[in-house]
Amino acid sequence: MTVHAPDLTSTTRLPSLSLAHPLVQSLPNGHVLVVGARSKWRPEGADRNAIVYDSAGVVVAEHTVGDGIEHVQATPRGEIWVGYFDEGIYGNYGWGEPDGEPPMGACGLTRFSAAFTQEWRYPSHVDNTWGAISDCDALNVDGDTVWTCYYNKFPIVRIQNDTLTGWHNNVYGARALAVGGSGIALFGGFGPEHDRLVVGVLSDDRFLVTSEYRLVQPSGQPLPATAHVVGRGPDLHLFVDDDWSRLNIDDLAVGLPH
Repeated sequence: MTVHAPDLTSTTRLPSLSLAHPLVQSLPNGHVLVVGARSKWRPEGADRNAIVYDSAGVVVAEHTVGDGIEHVQATPRGEIWVGYFDEGIYGNYGWGEPDGEPPMGACGLTRFSAAFTQEWRYPSHVDNTWGAISDCDALNVDGDTVWTCYYNKFPIVRIQNDTLTGWHNNVYGARALAVGGSGIALFGGFGPEHDRLVVGVLSDDRFLVTSEYRLVQPSGQPLPATAHVVGRGPDLHLFVDDDWSRLNIDDLAVGLPH
């Protein structure tokens, strides 16, 4: 595991790492969280797919955070937000089967405490006018404020003090978002729109588009569909092979709609 700020500051070996498709987050006190995207449920217990390491790479805790994990982002206080894709919501790998436990990710988005207690769950469509999550496509944890955009109606929803505020949105398929002031940037889309970047403002209960771009690499080369993009606060972080680029929403023309 390497830490960059932006230059390389440290390298830590994580011995015997068995988790596939790992997602990594920094935790307080120099600890590091590594989460595997998949977890099988068995009668004797589910796979523990969340491992906490100290700064020397020694395992200090192991937990289960469910299957079908799309996003993991931690707050400065060490709380952990987990967003799930459809298999983690509706069940697979033993979760949700007649003899299995209900999927931990059935709500689509949840918050674990620093002690890995599931302490908040996204409300169902019965308790939430913006609808239930069928796939948590985009997640942005900015301090203690959380933003998400999800399938199937793709509302933009802010979670602040466990209270939801939402905006209708006609931009479908975004898989990352950045937030700065009243501006929002939505990245990604279905098929040929995988490199689409839409910028706009939140007005009343609706997201108003002001600009649309096609995102390319710093070299000018097209952005491949395999690029991994993560939104944190006002930044989009783009990973293409060994290259890591950052785009701040302040670099974009947000403005007001004409």
